[in-house]
Amino acid sequence: MKWMGLNEIREKYLRFFESKGHLRLPSFPLVPINDNSLLLINSGMAPMKKFFL
Repeated sequence: MKWMGLNEIREKYLRFFESKGHLRLPSFPLVPINDNSLLLINSGMAPMKKFFL
């Protein structure tokens, strides 16, 4: 088996799904940009959002 680096494995994975008709989108950050309130939603604190904001 040929040794592959992380970027090669990722590219192969993405190409596989593209070949099945899936759309490749750019990566999204884990922490939302310019909306700190979404961190409350992701942590399950949506009912408390009005108190924190």
